[in-house]
Parts: sequence; structure tokens; C-alpha cells
Amino acid sequence: MTQTSGQPLPEAALRALLDERYDRYARPAFLADDPISLPHQFAQLADREIIGFWVAMLAWGNRKSILASGAELIRLMDGAPHAFIRDHSERDRKRFLSFKHRTFNATDALYFLDFLQRHYRRHPSLEEAFARHLPPEAPHVGEALAGFHRDFCNHPNFPSRTKKHVATPDRKSSCKRLNMFLRWMVRNDGRGVDFGQWKRLAPAQLLCPLDVHVARSARALGLLTRKQNDWQAVLSLTESLRRFDSSDPVKYDFALFGMGVLEKNARP
Repeated sequence: MTQTSGQPLPEAALRALLDERYDRYARPAFLADDPISLPHQFAQLADREIIGFWVAMLAWGNRKSILASGAELIRLMDGAPHAFIRDHSERDRKRFLSFKHRTFNATDALYFLDFLQRHYRRHPSLEEAFARHLPPEAPHVGEALAGFHRDFCNHPNFPSRTKKHVATPDRKSSCKRLNMFLRWMVRNDGRGVDFGQWKRLAPAQLLCPLDVHVARSARALGLLTRKQNDWQAVLSLTESLRRFDSSDPVKYDFALFGMGVLEKNARP
């Protein structure tokens, strides 16, 4: 991150910095260590959605561990996520009883399997589960995230412990992992990173995935003043980023994350 005297950057200089870092980090060369590398192993949309959604929900902590857990999920689904999800039997679920990633355990895995199977036996794409809750004129995807969470938890045998793995703005969560997943599926800038295969949600409606790295960069650059990394901070940061690209504000997630992780020893 470029060092300055500690004063806020002028608007033009800030725009130039964000655009340059976006150009630097939004490239396939940075995919290898990123969770999005796992859905990139598949060509079909439903396969990408299933492993992409699941690995995004596990995306906290060490990236090496996230990738290892995602690879294990692919193995458990016989290397064919959509076919497995749609056609597997109760007996097939036993293989997931030993699956664990940090606080995500077999109980959570079994419900993910149940939810995904019920959905894909009725719909060809997971896009429906989000888009059905979002009016075209909505300013952002908040309603889609809240509606998805309600549907996800709407089962008579829903395990309450699993709620923590799929966030909702109704609880003031930043919903970092869901926003990251939506970025993967909705954005398409032709750079070969995000897939851009969902068309019922617009890039302009996306919200910036807010983790500690992005938050650190955003505060250092004066893009975020709120101290908590919560839902209001996500709305505030995304609104700041709209100044630089109102049609695709979340493209700057690449810039802020790259500066926060790869340039973390620098201070503006």
C-alpha cells in the first residue's frame, strides 16, 4: 500500500490507487490460493454453484485449511457435485459423518446436503434461491440474503447450530461469505476470475465482502469510518466504493483485499 503522510488521499489519487490495485489483483494468477479456485475446477454452472456455495460458507481461518476442506467435499461428492446432490440417497450421506472444518461438523454437513438436494430437485440453479427475494429495483442484495437465510432455515428438523454458518443481515451480520459467493456468481468483467453466470442479480446491487483485511485497507484509505465490521459497515463501505464505479462497486474488493493481505505491512 502506497505510503503517504497519513492525510486522506485526494479523490483522484484514491481512484487511481483503487483502479491500479484492481487491475493488479483481479487476475487468474491469484486464483491458486483463493477458495474460488475450487469451483473453477468445474465447467457446469450447477457444479460451480454447489461447491462454490459450500466452500464460501467455510471460508474463515487459514486459506490452506479452507482449500483442503473444499477438496474433501469434492471427493465426498464423487467429483461431481450436482449429480451427487441431486441423486444421492440417505445412505450416501454417511460418508459425511466424519467431515469437519473448524466449528462446521457433520450435523451441519447433513443439513447442507438436505437443503441443496431439496433445492436442486426443484430448480436447475441456486440463483433462484436468492433472486426470488430481490426486486429488480432494490438498491442492494440485502433482501436476497435475508430471504435466502429464511428459506435455508425453514425445515421442521432444522438444527439451530447450523444458523451460524449462513449469515443474515437481520442479525446485523456483515454476511461476508455470502457476499463473496454472490460476487463470484454475478460479476463478469472478462478477467477469468468471477464467473458472472447469474443474470437476475446485477453487479450494481452487490455488497463488498467485509473481512479483517478489507476492513483494514478501507479504514486506512478513509473509505470506512465505522469501527465495527457489521452490516452497517458493509453498506457504508459499498456506498463509498460506488463513487468510483456505481455499476460495479464490488470490483474493488480485489484491490482492498490485495492491499490488506499482500501489502499488510504498509500503511497509507
